[in-house]
Amino acid sequence: MTRVLVVDDEPQIVRALVINLKARKYEVDAAADGATALQLAAARHPDVIVLDLGLPDMDGVDVIRGLRGWTRVPILVLSARHSSDEKVEALDAGADDYVTKPFGMDELLARLRAAVRRAEPVAGSGEDDVTVDTGDFTVDLAAKKVNRDGRDVRLTPTEWHLLEVLVRNTGRLVSQKQLLQEVWGPSYGTETNYLRVYMAQLRRKLEADPSHPKHFITEPGMGYRFER
Repeated sequence: MTRVLVVDDEPQIVRALVINLKARKYEVDAAADGATALQLAAARHPDVIVLDLGLPDMDGVDVIRGLRGWTRVPILVLSARHSSDEKVEALDAGADDYVTKPFGMDELLARLRAAVRRAEPVAGSGEDDVTVDTGDFTVDLAAKKVNRDGRDVRLTPTEWHLLEVLVRNTGRLVSQKQLLQEVWGPSYGTETNYLRVYMAQLRRKLEADPSHPKHFITEPGMGYRFER
């Protein structure tokens, strides 16, 4: 059974989540503060964590950083904070997804299922020999090649680096700041026009319909997501 750790100091939200998750055969642990959450995560090894940022003893972003020191468990942030800066901060700290309150239970559960699926290991593939086939094109991470319609697609080094970061985080929202710093360097973090230009180039080279992309998805004000 999939084990979920719910971290929130609002009893009514915890109760609603516990009822809905248990009804769908999840095992559920709950914590009302950050310290308890970190202790339960270490003791119970959840498969996914639903985390509120506004906790009574510490900021939820600090909880994310504490978890990322030793585990890659998917973290789904659930918060009343709506500003892009706060969302980006949580994603940069290591969160996998972000849902704002008030939220729809069906959407939250769908995002939770997606986070668990993405965390499952792919049989027979290692970190350095992954080939990703979208149906429209194939990315060979080991050979650093992209093939579309039986032909290699020529990418610039920057285009490849951007593609590689997104593909290695398939299904996960990657913040603008993270992409800029990984591709262009640590002194870059606000030059979002770079991303718009290079994402447009990747879509033109790889998407069947660049004006309606299905693989390189923009999350406005937050970042980008690669979907197979």
